[in-house]
Amino acid sequence: MGVQSKRASEPAESNLEGSRALRAHDILSRMRYVSRATAAALTRLLILGLLVCAGYSPRSAYAQSVCESCEVSVGAGGTYHYWGTTGSLVLPVTVTWSDSRYEFGIFRFTDTQLLPLPGTHRARQMANPYWGASLSRRWQIFERGPVRGFFGFGLAERTESDELSVTRWDFASQLGLRFRLPGNHVITEVTMRHWSNGGIKLPNHGQDFATVTIRLNSRLFGLGKEDQYAIDPSFNLHRPPADDDLGQERAALP
Repeated sequence: MGVQSKRASEPAESNLEGSRALRAHDILSRMRYVSRATAAALTRLLILGLLVCAGYSPRSAYAQSVCESCEVSVGAGGTYHYWGTTGSLVLPVTVTWSDSRYEFGIFRFTDTQLLPLPGTHRARQMANPYWGASLSRRWQIFERGPVRGFFGFGLAERTESDELSVTRWDFASQLGLRFRLPGNHVITEVTMRHWSNGGIKLPNHGQDFATVTIRLNSRLFGLGKEDQYAIDPSFNLHRPPADDDLGQERAALP
């Protein structure tokens, strides 16, 4: 009797070990797929950045003036959906040029995004932490003293698809304010951003987030237009000194 029960338990243990091995293989396969997809998305982000740099390499006087106007900004932000927060910190690094007409940004969404369900204590998971990048053309709406309003539109790339957008290439729109503090040493931008595929493919709730970025004028990345001063065209460096200037210099010597 004991021998029969032992033989009966052997197939059950074998099936249990087989199911465990199958689950482990499935988990490894998913991890490999996610790692390949993330690597491919990061590669596309790198290619996009290289194309931006190549398109504005210093091959002419105009390209050099563009490089001189580059501004690098860093900051922080957060995600939301409609009027509720979804709980992810955003870390942006942006580069603007040509008097802030163009922007290339890299964004890290550090936390899982959860959308609270109305009337319950539960929340719906919208997105895992991921990387994103955007390239936008920006237009000035108004300028009042040190405050400038702008609107931007372009393309965004994400390292994964989720409930926010099933596609990884999305349209990127932004609306913001640019503040220039006294002395032009610090420039701050407060920007509301939205990434979505425009309803081309569902689900498409869209990635909504706000960022606050600060550019410190460290003179390492060129000067903005507001920091540049035009040279008087009548000033000539090659003009020979006049006789009166020479007389004044000789009189000043001991």
